[in-house]
Amino acid sequence: MIPPNRRRTVPVNVGGVVVGGAAPVSVQTMTKTQTEDVRGTLEQIARAAAAGADIVRVTCDTPEAGTAMKEIVAGSAIPIVADIHYDAPLALRALEAGVACLRLNPGNIGDPDKVRDIAREAKARGVPIRIGVNAGSIPQRKELERGRGATVEDAAQHMVDAAMHHIRILEELDFTAIKVSLKASDVPTNLAANRYFASLDKPYPLHLGLTEAGPVESGSVKSAMGIGILLAEGIGDTIRVSLVGDPVDEVRVARQILANLEEKGTGPNLIACPTCGRLEIDMFPMVARVEEALQRVRRPINVAVMGCVVNGPGEGMHADIGIAGGRQKGILYRGGKVIASLPEAELIDALLRELDAIADEDARLLAEGKPLPTGLGDTPSTLTPVPLAQR
Repeated sequence: MIPPNRRRTVPVNVGGVVVGGAAPVSVQTMTKTQTEDVRGTLEQIARAAAAGADIVRVTCDTPEAGTAMKEIVAGSAIPIVADIHYDAPLALRALEAGVACLRLNPGNIGDPDKVRDIAREAKARGVPIRIGVNAGSIPQRKELERGRGATVEDAAQHMVDAAMHHIRILEELDFTAIKVSLKASDVPTNLAANRYFASLDKPYPLHLGLTEAGPVESGSVKSAMGIGILLAEGIGDTIRVSLVGDPVDEVRVARQILANLEEKGTGPNLIACPTCGRLEIDMFPMVARVEEALQRVRRPINVAVMGCVVNGPGEGMHADIGIAGGRQKGILYRGGKVIASLPEAELIDALLRELDAIADEDARLLAEGKPLPTGLGDTPSTLTPVPLAQR
């Protein structure tokens, strides 16, 4: 659980999503489409938002992308961060398009007057700037390559120095609506850089993530360590899991990191039997189907899928909803009570009907602008509880 002594930061407003201060840790992702493909980009944003993304970053690296940005901002359900590198006119074009935040390094824009123009326009529009420092693209990169005499502390020091250089440029322009990210592709450097910055007297919110974390499987593990450890220490205000794959995968993993730290009160938690020689039902396809169904569930809910009579009944009863199988049959639990005893062939379909009903209720509540319940709430069961004598 994230400790109560969370690092104190001055919040910034990203298109209605508060980052920092006492606000919950928000989830970000980035589109993988060509920005000029407005339809494809908006479709990807919509799927990411449906998966639980709070903010999405879109690259703005060409004049055509700058032109497309206005339509993308207008069609997006969540705030857009424009990713800018070196090109000051594109930053101004993105601001004109109505983006909620800029991601740039002021030091990469050579003309101080152009940086001043960006800061002035961003301040007038109430748009924050995220200073994003990656270990792979800082000065002295060659000297900092691992295995060539550089230490983790050396890399962390140079990353923070680079961030402070960019921060001073904006502060000298009286611009303080700043977020900071310090990302490395390895966990030790990532931890060291963010811990070092957090120790400084600079109350800017921190955007956490590992850059180039890798494919979904290995990158998820690496990100869980590099992000989760810092969050558990009270460091971090918004996160992005950077994976080779669909933005929905990034959001799913980020949400799971937060759920396991009890930081964000949304999203399901799947408790599944690891399987062993005691297994008495065909677990593997069951877990896959439940995991897929849970992508539609948005409320915080514990779902158990257990495969034997040793741990299964206890986990099933303690979960909000779940099944415990044994000898080609099983029990469906809901709210700590047995509601059905079913043959194995019917067990998973019964659970999925329950989850679909919960997901439909979540979608209705969100569409009406109402808060999601914690646990099952008032969502009715699709089944009539089994009489005690028949359990």
